Amino acid sequence: MRYRARMIPVGSVMVGGQVARVIESKNPQWKVGSYLMCYTGWRSHTHIPAEELKKVGFMYSPLPDLSGMSKTLGLGVIGMPGNTAYFGFLELCNPKEGETVLVNAAAGAVGSAVVQIAKIKGCKVIASAGSEDKCAWVKELGADHVFNYKTANIDEELKKAAPGGIHCYFDNVGGDFTLHALRHMVDHARISVCGAISTYNNESKDQGKLVANSPYDTSLIITKQLRIEGFLVNRWLNRWLEGLTQLKQWVQEGKMKYKETVTQGFENMPQAFIGLFRGENIGKAVVVV
Repeated sequence: MRYRARMIPVGSVMVGGQVARVIESKNPQWKVGSYLMCYTGWRSHTHIPAEELKKVGFMYSPLPDLSGMSKTLGLGVIGMPGNTAYFGFLELCNPKEGETVLVNAAAGAVGSAVVQIAKIKGCKVIASAGSEDKCAWVKELGADHVFNYKTANIDEELKKAAPGGIHCYFDNVGGDFTLHALRHMVDHARISVCGAISTYNNESKDQGKLVANSPYDTSLIITKQLRIEGFLVNRWLNRWLEGLTQLKQWVQEGKMKYKETVTQGFENMPQAFIGLFRGENIGKAVVVV
């Protein structure tokens, strides 16, 4: 949301996803009382014309069957963030049992899911987060080595945790963290670029501007023969239910844990959003209206 906020005019509806309850409908596909996932932004109520509902994509989709679970999971581990972790990690990093995986922003909705998927696949996991509480939570998720990137020396932590090098890196951050991480990758390592949190407060709206510097050191990419791939999760729309079904199963089996930071009241959405930049959330930040 922060990334997109700089691109939309002041006064526009803020972007964002929600689990919405249908309160009135002239469409038999969407019955009153049913729930859907939609990306209509910060709204307490939305009128969706029939033509809008015909759009292809995940702008509007039925809420997965979450019987016995909170519907908020459709915004987190059994929703778009969960599928981002599931497909972005498994398809691009292609982890093998026994390999070493590095995950940053590991206490967030996506990062915490990647940590656990990597452990399910038999990998050793090194993770970083931005507070001692967050690091403790990530450790509970099964990560083998966790450090606070704000207080630790990244190079020293990675050298200690991965003396044999890192095979897979799920990057949510970019910036200085990635600059250090690349030095510890093994030859032919795989890097999935999910996000660039370190850049999201940049004010420039000119996304086409050429920038001469990057944390992705060209000489290291060449000499280590690294495979680096960015992605948008809608690449796997045709397999969307596959991911949600597997994630739901892992949650039900106790193989995947989650946390939510819940704020009550639509009027408190700005405060909840600002809290993200203070590191106040662990797991998915949710506002309940």
